[in-house]
Amino acid sequence: MAVVEAAHTFVRDTPTASRAWLRHLEIILPTAVLAIIVAACFVGPLILPVPPPIGGNVLESYLPAFSPGHLLGTDPNGNDIFARILHGGRSSLTVAVAVNLLGLAVGGTLGALSGYVGGLTDTLIMRVLDVLIAFPSLVLTLAVAQSLGPSQTNTILALAFFSIPAFARISRAATLRLREQPFMAAAELCGTSGQRVLLRHIAPNIIPQLTTFAMLGMGIVMVIEGALSFLGLGIPPPAPSWGNMIAQGQQSLSATPMLVVWPCAVLLVTVLAFNLLGETLRARWSGQ
Repeated sequence: MAVVEAAHTFVRDTPTASRAWLRHLEIILPTAVLAIIVAACFVGPLILPVPPPIGGNVLESYLPAFSPGHLLGTDPNGNDIFARILHGGRSSLTVAVAVNLLGLAVGGTLGALSGYVGGLTDTLIMRVLDVLIAFPSLVLTLAVAQSLGPSQTNTILALAFFSIPAFARISRAATLRLREQPFMAAAELCGTSGQRVLLRHIAPNIIPQLTTFAMLGMGIVMVIEGALSFLGLGIPPPAPSWGNMIAQGQQSLSATPMLVVWPCAVLLVTVLAFNLLGETLRARWSGQ
Protein backbone atom coordinates (compact mmCIF):
# COMPACT_ATOMS: atom_id res chain seq x y z
CA MET A 1 0.00 0.00 0.00
CA ALA A 2 2.81 2.37 0.84
CA VAL A 3 4.45 1.58 -2.50
CA VAL A 4 1.24 2.42 -4.38
CA GLU A 5 0.84 5.70 -2.52
CA ALA A 6 4.45 6.59 -3.26
CA ALA A 7 3.93 5.84 -6.95
CA HIS A 8 0.82 8.03 -7.05
CA THR A 9 2.73 10.81 -5.32
CA PHE A 10 5.57 10.54 -7.86
CA VAL A 11 3.21 10.66 -10.84
CA ARG A 12 1.27 13.58 -9.37
CA ASP A 13 4.28 15.65 -8.39
CA THR A 14 6.59 15.04 -11.34
CA PRO A 15 4.75 17.28 -13.86
CA THR A 16 4.65 20.06 -11.29
CA ALA A 17 8.37 19.70 -10.62
CA SER A 18 9.08 19.62 -14.34
CA ARG A 19 7.06 22.78 -14.91
CA ALA A 20 8.85 24.49 -12.04
CA TRP A 21 12.21 23.51 -13.51
CA LEU A 22 11.20 24.79 -16.93
CA ARG A 23 10.01 28.06 -15.40
CA HIS A 24 13.38 28.49 -13.72
CA LEU A 25 15.17 27.54 -16.94
CA GLU A 26 13.27 30.22 -18.85
CA ILE A 27 14.94 32.80 -16.60
CA ILE A 28 18.32 31.14 -16.09
CA LEU A 29 19.15 30.33 -19.72
CA PRO A 30 18.74 33.78 -21.35
CA THR A 31 20.25 35.46 -18.27
CA ALA A 32 23.31 33.19 -18.47
CA VAL A 33 23.70 33.87 -22.20
CA LEU A 34 23.49 37.62 -21.66
CA ALA A 35 25.92 37.46 -18.74
CA ILE A 36 28.45 35.60 -20.90
CA ILE A 37 28.07 38.08 -23.77
CA VAL A 38 28.35 41.14 -21.50
CA ALA A 39 31.37 39.69 -19.67
CA ALA A 40 33.05 38.78 -22.95
CA CYS A 41 32.52 42.25 -24.45
CA PHE A 42 33.41 44.38 -21.42
CA VAL A 43 35.90 42.18 -19.55
CA GLY A 44 37.20 39.92 -22.31
CA PRO A 45 39.45 42.50 -24.03
CA LEU A 46 41.07 43.27 -20.66
CA ILE A 47 42.07 39.68 -19.84
CA LEU A 48 42.18 37.86 -23.18
CA PRO A 49 45.22 38.10 -25.49
CA VAL A 50 43.36 39.83 -28.32
CA PRO A 51 44.91 42.53 -30.51
CA PRO A 52 43.43 46.04 -30.79
CA PRO A 53 40.23 46.29 -32.87
CA ILE A 54 41.75 48.86 -35.24
CA GLY A 55 45.17 49.56 -36.68
CA GLY A 56 45.75 46.06 -38.05
CA ASN A 57 48.40 45.06 -40.56
CA VAL A 58 47.01 45.11 -44.10
CA LEU A 59 49.52 42.39 -45.00
CA GLU A 60 47.46 40.09 -42.75
CA SER A 61 44.10 40.90 -44.36
CA TYR A 62 41.51 38.18 -45.06
CA LEU A 63 43.16 35.59 -42.84
CA PRO A 64 40.85 32.59 -42.26
CA ALA A 65 39.46 31.57 -38.89
CA PHE A 66 41.81 29.85 -36.43
CA SER A 67 44.86 31.52 -37.95
CA PRO A 68 47.73 31.95 -35.45
CA GLY A 69 46.83 34.89 -33.20
CA HIS A 70 43.47 35.45 -34.92
CA LEU A 71 40.69 33.18 -33.67
CA LEU A 72 38.08 34.30 -36.20
CA GLY A 73 40.50 35.60 -38.85
CA THR A 74 40.94 39.17 -40.04
CA ASP A 75 39.01 41.70 -42.12
CA PRO A 76 40.15 43.53 -45.31
CA ASN A 77 42.16 45.99 -43.19
CA GLY A 78 43.97 43.26 -41.26
CA ASN A 79 41.99 43.91 -38.06
CA ASP A 80 41.21 40.95 -35.83
CA ILE A 81 37.53 40.00 -36.23
CA PHE A 82 37.22 38.51 -32.74
CA ALA A 83 38.57 41.70 -31.16
CA ARG A 84 36.22 43.82 -33.26
CA ILE A 85 33.23 41.69 -32.25
CA LEU A 86 34.08 42.13 -28.56
CA HIS A 87 34.60 45.89 -28.85
CA GLY A 88 31.62 46.19 -31.20
CA GLY A 89 29.49 44.47 -28.59
CA ARG A 90 30.51 47.17 -26.12
CA SER A 91 29.22 49.84 -28.50
CA SER A 92 25.98 48.05 -29.40
CA LEU A 93 25.15 47.10 -25.80
CA THR A 94 26.01 50.58 -24.52
CA VAL A 95 23.66 52.16 -27.05
CA ALA A 96 20.86 49.71 -26.21
CA VAL A 97 21.18 50.20 -22.45
CA ALA A 98 21.48 54.00 -22.69
CA VAL A 99 18.47 54.32 -25.00
CA ASN A 100 16.25 52.17 -22.79
CA LEU A 101 17.39 53.95 -19.63
CA LEU A 102 16.54 57.28 -21.24
CA GLY A 103 13.21 55.94 -22.42
CA LEU A 104 12.41 54.49 -19.02
CA ALA A 105 13.44 57.60 -17.10
CA VAL A 106 11.96 60.26 -19.37
CA GLY A 107 9.05 58.36 -20.86
CA GLY A 108 8.18 56.64 -17.59
CA THR A 109 8.17 59.94 -15.72
CA LEU A 110 6.06 61.69 -18.34
CA GLY A 111 3.58 58.84 -18.50
CA ALA A 112 3.21 58.57 -14.73
CA LEU A 113 2.79 62.35 -14.40
CA SER A 114 0.26 62.39 -17.22
CA GLY A 115 -1.79 59.53 -15.80
CA TYR A 116 -1.73 60.76 -12.20
CA VAL A 117 -2.36 64.49 -12.71
CA GLY A 118 -4.77 64.15 -15.63
CA GLY A 119 -6.62 67.13 -17.06
CA LEU A 120 -4.74 69.65 -19.19
CA THR A 121 -1.35 68.19 -18.24
CA ASP A 122 -2.41 64.77 -19.50
CA THR A 123 -3.77 66.24 -22.72
CA LEU A 124 -0.66 68.28 -23.51
CA ILE A 125 1.82 65.49 -22.80
CA MET A 126 -0.08 62.82 -24.71
CA ARG A 127 -0.79 65.01 -27.73
CA VAL A 128 2.93 65.79 -28.08
CA LEU A 129 3.76 62.11 -27.79
CA ASP A 130 1.00 61.24 -30.26
CA VAL A 131 2.67 63.51 -32.81
CA LEU A 132 5.93 61.59 -32.37
CA ILE A 133 4.16 58.23 -32.59
CA ALA A 134 2.32 59.33 -35.75
CA PHE A 135 5.61 59.31 -37.67
CA PRO A 136 6.97 55.91 -38.78
CA SER A 137 9.52 55.04 -36.11
CA LEU A 138 12.38 54.08 -38.41
CA VAL A 139 11.83 57.11 -40.66
CA LEU A 140 11.83 59.44 -37.65
CA THR A 141 14.98 57.81 -36.30
CA LEU A 142 16.72 58.10 -39.67
CA ALA A 143 15.75 61.78 -39.94
CA VAL A 144 17.09 62.59 -36.47
CA ALA A 145 20.27 60.58 -37.03
CA GLN A 146 20.84 62.30 -40.37
CA SER A 147 20.39 65.76 -38.85
CA LEU A 148 22.67 65.07 -35.87
CA GLY A 149 25.39 63.20 -37.75
CA PRO A 150 26.94 59.79 -37.11
CA SER A 151 28.34 59.20 -33.60
CA GLN A 152 27.55 57.01 -30.63
CA THR A 153 26.02 59.87 -28.63
CA ASN A 154 23.89 61.03 -31.55
CA THR A 155 22.76 57.47 -32.19
CA ILE A 156 21.55 57.23 -28.58
CA LEU A 157 19.69 60.54 -28.87
CA ALA A 158 18.12 59.55 -32.19
CA LEU A 159 16.90 56.21 -30.86
CA ALA A 160 15.58 57.86 -27.70
CA PHE A 161 12.96 59.61 -29.85
CA PHE A 162 11.82 56.13 -30.80
CA SER A 163 11.64 54.78 -27.24
CA ILE A 164 10.33 57.65 -25.07
CA PRO A 165 6.74 57.73 -26.45
CA ALA A 166 6.37 53.95 -26.06
CA PHE A 167 7.56 54.00 -22.44
CA ALA A 168 5.30 56.96 -21.70
CA ARG A 169 2.17 55.24 -22.99
CA ILE A 170 2.89 52.08 -20.99
CA SER A 171 3.59 54.13 -17.87
CA ARG A 172 0.41 56.18 -18.28
CA ALA A 173 -1.77 53.10 -18.79
CA ALA A 174 -0.32 51.45 -15.68
CA THR A 175 -0.77 54.64 -13.65
CA LEU A 176 -4.42 54.98 -14.71
CA ARG A 177 -5.06 51.43 -13.45
CA LEU A 178 -3.35 52.23 -10.15
CA ARG A 179 -5.50 55.32 -9.61
CA GLU A 180 -8.51 53.02 -9.18
CA GLN A 181 -6.88 51.04 -6.37
CA PRO A 182 -8.04 51.61 -2.75
CA PHE A 183 -4.53 52.33 -1.46
CA MET A 184 -4.30 55.34 -3.78
CA ALA A 185 -7.51 56.79 -2.39
CA ALA A 186 -6.25 56.13 1.15
CA ALA A 187 -2.99 57.93 0.41
CA GLU A 188 -4.83 60.98 -0.92
CA LEU A 189 -7.21 61.02 2.05
CA CYS A 190 -4.21 61.00 4.40
CA GLY A 191 -2.97 64.19 2.74
CA THR A 192 0.04 62.58 1.05
CA SER A 193 1.67 64.97 -1.42
CA GLY A 194 1.52 64.23 -5.12
CA GLN A 195 5.29 63.89 -5.34
CA ARG A 196 5.31 61.33 -2.54
CA VAL A 197 2.46 59.40 -4.15
CA LEU A 198 4.38 59.24 -7.43
CA LEU A 199 7.62 58.14 -5.79
CA ARG A 200 6.33 55.81 -3.06
CA HIS A 201 3.16 54.32 -4.53
CA ILE A 202 3.14 54.63 -8.32
CA ALA A 203 6.80 54.20 -9.29
CA PRO A 204 7.39 50.86 -7.46
CA ASN A 205 4.23 49.41 -9.04
CA ILE A 206 4.95 50.42 -12.64
CA ILE A 207 8.69 49.63 -12.65
CA PRO A 208 8.13 45.87 -13.33
CA GLN A 209 6.10 46.62 -16.48
CA LEU A 210 8.61 49.21 -17.68
CA THR A 211 11.52 46.85 -16.98
CA THR A 212 9.83 44.10 -19.01
CA PHE A 213 9.31 46.47 -21.90
CA ALA A 214 12.93 47.63 -21.60
CA MET A 215 14.15 44.03 -21.95
CA LEU A 216 12.10 43.61 -25.11
CA GLY A 217 13.22 47.05 -26.25
CA MET A 218 16.90 46.14 -25.89
CA GLY A 219 16.64 43.75 -28.80
CA ILE A 220 14.67 46.23 -30.90
CA VAL A 221 17.16 49.03 -30.25
CA MET A 222 20.12 46.79 -31.12
CA VAL A 223 18.51 45.85 -34.44
CA ILE A 224 17.73 49.49 -35.27
CA GLU A 225 21.23 50.59 -34.23
CA GLY A 226 22.58 47.92 -36.53
CA ALA A 227 20.40 49.26 -39.34
CA LEU A 228 21.61 52.83 -38.73
CA SER A 229 25.24 51.72 -38.68
CA PHE A 230 24.63 49.66 -41.82
CA LEU A 231 23.36 52.82 -43.53
CA GLY A 232 26.30 54.88 -42.26
CA LEU A 233 24.20 56.90 -39.78
CA GLY A 234 25.16 55.08 -36.60
CA ILE A 235 28.57 54.53 -35.01
CA PRO A 236 31.10 55.54 -37.68
CA PRO A 237 34.06 53.33 -38.64
CA PRO A 238 36.76 52.55 -37.79
CA ALA A 239 35.17 52.24 -34.32
CA PRO A 240 33.46 48.84 -34.43
CA SER A 241 29.83 48.01 -33.81
CA TRP A 242 28.01 44.92 -34.92
CA GLY A 243 26.00 46.99 -37.39
CA ASN A 244 28.90 48.64 -39.17
CA MET A 245 30.81 45.33 -39.18
CA ILE A 246 27.92 43.83 -41.15
CA ALA A 247 27.91 46.85 -43.45
CA GLN A 248 31.65 46.56 -44.12
CA GLY A 249 31.47 42.79 -44.56
CA GLN A 250 28.75 42.90 -47.19
CA GLN A 251 31.16 44.62 -49.58
CA SER A 252 33.04 41.32 -49.91
CA LEU A 253 30.17 38.99 -49.04
CA SER A 254 30.63 36.58 -51.93
CA ALA A 255 34.35 36.11 -51.28
CA THR A 256 34.42 36.10 -47.46
CA PRO A 257 30.89 35.55 -46.08
CA MET A 258 32.18 34.96 -42.54
CA LEU A 259 32.85 38.69 -42.19
CA VAL A 260 29.06 39.07 -42.07
CA VAL A 261 28.17 35.75 -40.46
CA TRP A 262 30.09 36.33 -37.21
CA PRO A 263 28.56 39.72 -36.24
CA CYS A 264 25.13 38.57 -37.47
CA ALA A 265 25.37 35.47 -35.27
CA VAL A 266 26.26 37.33 -32.06
CA LEU A 267 23.61 39.98 -32.77
CA LEU A 268 21.00 37.25 -33.32
CA VAL A 269 21.89 35.41 -30.10
CA THR A 270 21.91 38.62 -28.05
CA VAL A 271 18.58 39.90 -29.38
CA LEU A 272 16.99 36.46 -28.92
CA ALA A 273 18.21 36.27 -25.31
CA PHE A 274 16.81 39.72 -24.50
CA ASN A 275 13.47 38.86 -26.11
CA LEU A 276 13.18 35.54 -24.27
CA LEU A 277 14.03 37.14 -20.94
CA GLY A 278 11.62 40.02 -21.51
CA GLU A 279 8.78 37.71 -22.53
CA THR A 280 9.38 35.46 -19.53
CA LEU A 281 9.36 38.43 -17.13
CA ARG A 282 6.18 39.74 -18.75
CA ALA A 283 4.45 36.38 -18.27
CA ARG A 284 5.65 36.08 -14.66
CA TRP A 285 4.58 39.58 -13.58
CA SER A 286 1.25 39.34 -15.38
CA GLY A 287 0.50 36.06 -13.59
CA GLN A 288 0.37 33.88 -16.72
